[in-house]
Amino acid sequence: MTIQAVPQERDRSRQAFLSRSTLVTTFALIVGMLAVLILNALPASSALHVSGATVALLGKYFTYMLLALAVDLIWGYLGILSLGHGAFFALGGYAMGLYLNAQTSPLPGWQSIMTYFPVAALAILLAPGLLALAFGWLAFRSRVTGVYFSIITQALTFALMLAFNRNEMGMGGSTGLTRFYELLGFSLASENMTVALFVASGMAVLLAFWLCRAITVSRLGRVSVATRDAEARVRFIGYRVDHVKLALFVVSAMIAGVAGALYVPQVGIINPSTFAPLFSIEVVVWVALGGRATLYGALLGALVVNYLKTVLTGAMPDAWLFILGGLFVLVTMLLPRGIAGVISAWRGTRFGRRTGERKEVSA
Repeated sequence: MTIQAVPQERDRSRQAFLSRSTLVTTFALIVGMLAVLILNALPASSALHVSGATVALLGKYFTYMLLALAVDLIWGYLGILSLGHGAFFALGGYAMGLYLNAQTSPLPGWQSIMTYFPVAALAILLAPGLLALAFGWLAFRSRVTGVYFSIITQALTFALMLAFNRNEMGMGGSTGLTRFYELLGFSLASENMTVALFVASGMAVLLAFWLCRAITVSRLGRVSVATRDAEARVRFIGYRVDHVKLALFVVSAMIAGVAGALYVPQVGIINPSTFAPLFSIEVVVWVALGGRATLYGALLGALVVNYLKTVLTGAMPDAWLFILGGLFVLVTMLLPRGIAGVISAWRGTRFGRRTGERKEVSA
């Protein structure tokens, strides 16, 4: 009986992984990237030409989508609302910023090891990962949950913002790190590098989406959802809930660190404002708008909100924060499941109609 249960469980996980939403999201990401690349390759005189500036903007959107995916993994499937994921994003960004600065001038002290890309790549994962491991171990071991966890994550990112503002940190103080010129020996100012970073960001989103999907359909994912819905029962039947939370929290932090590392060379700066609690709260709004516990909803929410931000900050810069707050309130009241919920309801209605039509024909 036990031997038969393992293949059946694998079959269910495989079917859940290859669901319609996974395939459609994968298809949309790949087609979207290919369309941008084709349109960018057109002559500048063409009306369909996509400029290098637009490609860079879309690449930045991809890094935000990656960050939203990290937040949805723990908020949607584990029920942990982190208001400090901007800290992990910023740590990955600072690791990449140190590497980029080291390409043009030698760094002092311990920072000199960031001259080598393998070390920088390791730091991009380890800096947010180790912070999440230490912070999560203390918090989850002490059974800090709910709003208390949200508050201490917000306090964490605020403390890091104050620390990185100090010149003694050697991270540029309030100015941060800037003046990046080369990445892996290639000029960041070239349009080819802009396109390469766009593709790298898009592929990172795709791989992270598959990773998160694989986690959520696995046994770990099912235990995570059970922990979200009834933590006391899961703990009672023998699962180490703190280990489950810690595993997903560390993976989520690493994904956020990769997002920050891809963000920096495309934007050209990283400073302590990235640690600001307001940024982490804004990420939560992206996920809430797109739809929690769907993964593709987080991607949609990040894309929609940041596109609106790009448009509205140019047209109404003083009113943007009020619009964002109003959008969050409206979504909470009218669309508690976000854009993904609307899509699911539409699909359910359409599927129901087709089923009804088939029953009438067969009758």
